[in-house]
Amino acid sequence: MTDPLKQLTDAGVSVWLDDLDRNRIRTGALGTLVRDRSVRGVTTNPSIFQKAISGSEAYADQTRDLAVRGVDIGEAIRALTTWDVRQACDILRPVYDASDGVDGRVSIEVDPRLAHDTEKTIAEARALWWQVDRPNLFIKIPATLAGLPAISQCLAEGISVNVTLIFSLERYDAVMDAFLTGLERRRTTESDLKGLESVASFFVSRVDTEVDKRLDKIGTDEAKALKSKAGIANARLAYQHYEKNILGNPRWAPLAEAGARPQRPLWASTSTKDPSLPDTLYVVDLVAPNTVNTMPENTLQATYDHGVIPSDSVRGFYADAQGVLDQLAALGIDYDDVVRVLEEEGVEKFETAWTELLASVQEELTAKASQ
Repeated sequence: MTDPLKQLTDAGVSVWLDDLDRNRIRTGALGTLVRDRSVRGVTTNPSIFQKAISGSEAYADQTRDLAVRGVDIGEAIRALTTWDVRQACDILRPVYDASDGVDGRVSIEVDPRLAHDTEKTIAEARALWWQVDRPNLFIKIPATLAGLPAISQCLAEGISVNVTLIFSLERYDAVMDAFLTGLERRRTTESDLKGLESVASFFVSRVDTEVDKRLDKIGTDEAKALKSKAGIANARLAYQHYEKNILGNPRWAPLAEAGARPQRPLWASTSTKDPSLPDTLYVVDLVAPNTVNTMPENTLQATYDHGVIPSDSVRGFYADAQGVLDQLAALGIDYDDVVRVLEEEGVEKFETAWTELLASVQEELTAKASQ
């Protein structure tokens, strides 16, 4: 039987799971997805950890020990989350070894409250890199203006980076520049570039959510015809920028000769938010070589069940994609405002999830300390 997830892998798309919790680790469910569903990596974020840890008995024993030790809430959160990530790294280690370090990666994000503080982001990235202590780790750094120099510095220090919360093509160009700058700095110190990896997480469905809301307000037939097209168009143009600004960039050749590998585009936010859309839309329409698609499990299973995978659904569609953005602009949809709102909301959502997680774990620590 045809396995669409394997077809994706064969087409050059690495399938990553956008989820993690301790039960997945303890029951072997994560290992099963690696074995049977072509999963080659895992991503986490503050919302995922908030959902995983809050109210779950899987973390009770460790939380009790943390309470007995009297640790503060920041240390407690990092102990809980890095334990999960470290175990996931070990489960994915065979994939990492077999792919020569390209895949088998697990991502953990810096505290989202630091998104606009460069120095604190760098310091936390170093601490997480040290605490997890696995070569197949990715440190997630948001693509805010303050995050850009942090990306370069972390890469220069040999820390592999997953750049997250990218919405705009202009910001993506800046992310790729930060990637190249980091590798160039590391190369000047005669440090090895081999094994240093990076991905750039370009969010997809959230673009449609914001644009479609604005199209509904316009309400014309022309506006309705453009619904649910902006996210795919934006991502396809991002791949065109990747071809130009990484693969076609004269700065890239000497880095590649020194053993560097390109920063891969990663498609994030790939579950459909509109129930009228095909549940595999942001998978089958974004097939291109040397990319990653990180999916929640429902999207992963839907793709396995009925995904129809083309050989390439990105290259060759650049003119159509630009046409979509041009038509949106003609209707008065301000692209720059859309991506600004999305970045602000993205940081805010992760901050809110992190704050809720802090409150939930603090409540558990207090309760267990009094037992």
